[in-house]
Amino acid sequence: MTIRPRITDPQAIPVLRTDAHLPPVPLQQMQPQRLRNLFSQPLDWLPEWPGDGRPLIERAPTEAAVLVPLVQRPDGLTVLLTQRTDHLHDHAGQISFPGGRRDAEDVDAIATALRETEEEVGLARRHIEIIGHLPAYTTVTQYVVTPVVALVQPPFELHLDSFEVAEAFEVPLAFLMSPAHHRLHRVEFEGESRQFLSMPWQRDGREYFIWGATAAMLRNLYGFLSAAQGQGR
Repeated sequence: MTIRPRITDPQAIPVLRTDAHLPPVPLQQMQPQRLRNLFSQPLDWLPEWPGDGRPLIERAPTEAAVLVPLVQRPDGLTVLLTQRTDHLHDHAGQISFPGGRRDAEDVDAIATALRETEEEVGLARRHIEIIGHLPAYTTVTQYVVTPVVALVQPPFELHLDSFEVAEAFEVPLAFLMSPAHHRLHRVEFEGESRQFLSMPWQRDGREYFIWGATAAMLRNLYGFLSAAQGQGR
């Protein structure tokens, strides 16, 4: 049963602030070997965004996982993202990482993320190197999502599942790890304040509106890399 309304037009929600006062992650912190080292060690750090807040619906939590695919391009790492098709029941039309709910045969979150990535975008596992994960993130639809971080080695071909994925595209990691591009939105619903992040990205005259859980998990990646730098990692 729905207990509060969904945000159906996030771009219409007012922007409370950007975080241009925060420093971007230095480029040397976003090199493949550096990331391998950072994720191989424990870090004293808590995510800024553990979830969306109070759930929209009353149902048991569902385990899920997404792949955070960091593609090793000559000009620097990029993040492979997907735009979901408009007819899906949950998060239709939104920009997301490849991933989904855990199946019974999945032994862990890594297995879920790899299987879903292969099913959704056809990225073969031989191109994927798992380097770690971020803390689980709970969405308003009661998915408890583990972001599995991976390096992806080109060249590769994608084969999109046209039922679930309308488009796949890459965004420079340096853009996403610069808080000047992080916008905080806030809206009031029946006396309750709700807020979310967005990271709009422009390409070829088109805006890709990255928001909600995807933006929050990217912000947590920013927090992880910043905390590692602050602790001298």
